[in-house]
Amino acid sequence: MDARILNGQLVAYQYRPDGGGPCVVFANSLGSDQSLWDGVIAALPRGFDALTYDLRGHGLSGQSGEFRIHDLADDLIALLDHLELSDVVLCGLSVGGMVAQSLAVRRPDLLRGLILSNTAPRIGTNARWDDRIEAVTEGGVSKVADAILANWFAPSYWQNYPERFAMHRSMLSRTPTTGYAAMCAAIRDADLTADVSAIGVPTLCIAGADDQSVTPAQVLSLSQQITGAQCVVMDNVGHLPAFEAPKDVARLIETMATSPASRFDQGMAVRRAVLGDRHVDSALKRMTALDQPFQTLTTEAAWGTVWSSPGLTRRERSMLTLALLAATGNFDEIAMHVRATQRTGASAGDIQETFQHVAIYAGVPRANHALRIARETLAELEEGHE
Repeated sequence: MDARILNGQLVAYQYRPDGGGPCVVFANSLGSDQSLWDGVIAALPRGFDALTYDLRGHGLSGQSGEFRIHDLADDLIALLDHLELSDVVLCGLSVGGMVAQSLAVRRPDLLRGLILSNTAPRIGTNARWDDRIEAVTEGGVSKVADAILANWFAPSYWQNYPERFAMHRSMLSRTPTTGYAAMCAAIRDADLTADVSAIGVPTLCIAGADDQSVTPAQVLSLSQQITGAQCVVMDNVGHLPAFEAPKDVARLIETMATSPASRFDQGMAVRRAVLGDRHVDSALKRMTALDQPFQTLTTEAAWGTVWSSPGLTRRERSMLTLALLAATGNFDEIAMHVRATQRTGASAGDIQETFQHVAIYAGVPRANHALRIARETLAELEEGHE
């Protein structure tokens, strides 16, 4: 187990590299710690790297004051940046799934794929969370543990695995009252409905047929709001498939990590994630029978193959693309790719360094012209113009 101060918070985490294969990052549910994923990780094939961590106020992670879902996403972004991880499969359960939704919208460049388990853009009502906060504050988490677990687990789980049920009750009861209450408030105040349609990475949603906390209908609705997302409903499973059916969850993760979408679908998802829906929709509206094959070619080859390759991050590809456009004198697309840096994570400083490199190796006039276009485009973005 390791720990790091990130965003002013102590984050406890465990990174388990196993051959440098796909890395799966796990985000926990309310009232659990990172041991929730032990069974899933054990069932993954050899070669998968794994990263688990404790959310604020849970497990061994710290907590200072109130926070929101976006703050939790910032914690995870900071952790991935600290470990220099990208192209990961992010698997979030319940509130961890809300964290995953927020991260996918803000930093899609970090993701290969997204698994949203037993979660929704909005979970529960204000009254439900206010009552929970009051009950926990007055009597501690252990006082409400049985009522919570009754909504989480399928009846068959109670009967067939009493020891494992008791183990999860113990984990839930150990959650610090302040951390649990603060997390309840963060869930209460979160509504990601307006954001999730912007998710552009391959996404799988998982629901438990017996989940009374986040129903299968809610999970299905979430999947319908994300372009190309699939939804799987697991029978005889409640709110915690990672605990109840770890081998099945591991198989779904393996499929997500190793079986990419069709090249065109993958390319369109990446193209939208990098260039934005407005740009892509505008290009598609202008498309005619004459240029349709060309649009398909660029979507499959440029976006579905090159930009989808895990060898470079999107930030690196963004800088490389700008450098090549400037070096070859193809200035028409520079403004488009400068705008894209808002989504790829390349900064104004990165753009400056890129064109300095071009000046030395491809000529000052071309670098100067590209820099002028970049300067004008960044000024437009600061003024709020797309």
